[in-house]
Amino acid sequence: MVYLRAMLAHQLHPDLIECGTDEAGRGCLAGPVTAAAVILPKDFANDLLNDSKKVSAVTRKELRSLLEQSCLSYGVTHVFMEEIDTINILNASITAMQRSIDKLTPLPEHIAVDGNRFKSFKDIPHSCIIKGDGKYLHIAAASILAKTYRDEFMENIHEEYPMYNWKKNKGYPTKEHREAIRKYGITKYHRKSFRLLPEQFALDFK
Repeated sequence: MVYLRAMLAHQLHPDLIECGTDEAGRGCLAGPVTAAAVILPKDFANDLLNDSKKVSAVTRKELRSLLEQSCLSYGVTHVFMEEIDTINILNASITAMQRSIDKLTPLPEHIAVDGNRFKSFKDIPHSCIIKGDGKYLHIAAASILAKTYRDEFMENIHEEYPMYNWKKNKGYPTKEHREAIRKYGITKYHRKSFRLLPEQFALDFK
């Protein structure tokens, strides 16, 4: 017997212009935190679209292409390491989402945010939904765009510093990544405000 997964809900408020927004890379040691915001057409339907962590890399790339062609509007924003180190990762994540929303045309009448933290933006009402990327299509769409754009960035800078294997770990704190930091020190892409090694806070900058 084949079980089909039910499609996610479209949005919270069907009568409003509503965007979904999400971020990727919040827990990484290197690279930007990346956010996206998406407004989908009212008749959009796709039973493959889900939380980016629940679909394969191949499917994510296919969904990115589909979403870019079919969504009413989308915005993607990187907030880079220097700003993360200045304003902290939570504020950087929210900033990335707000800048992505600001790129939308038209601006939404309501914002659906993945997670439990956000700050009011241009007096637009918002709702925070825990695990929203697995509940609503527009938040799932934002999670796909944020993840694929960030992965692409990390794969590009991997060529500059291949010893950290960012092509595979995408900057997350894997054992291999930490061992490379221990051996080679840090780069301009590392977040210096993060605890990069458990036993060491001050690391040589390369």
